[in-house]
Amino acid sequence: MLRVAAVLSALLLGPVSAFAQSAPAPDASRARELVRMVRQDCGSCHGMRLTGGLGPALTREALADFPIDSLAAVIFHGRPGTPMPPWKAMLSEPEARWIALRLQQGFPEESEGVR
Repeated sequence: MLRVAAVLSALLLGPVSAFAQSAPAPDASRARELVRMVRQDCGSCHGMRLTGGLGPALTREALADFPIDSLAAVIFHGRPGTPMPPWKAMLSEPEARWIALRLQQGFPEESEGVR
């Protein structure tokens, strides 16, 4: 169900060509801010360990089969009609893609060095 909703959401949002594969990584300071944001803000719904809560789990295993562009689009645009808000006021599209990539790799802890 979650996969179908993500795909439909991405299709409804139209092309996401701005999420190009070559999106630059944020600098180290911004990367730390993004890790903190995901752990704190996203964690309030997705669980502080990102293992699920009000929102679904954001673990490497849960997201392994999702296309990066779809994940990035959901992060950036949110999911209309659900509690998932758009984060475009706080993130750039490349940052949303960076977060999606890190989620699929296993999201770092705040105390870890950012990859």
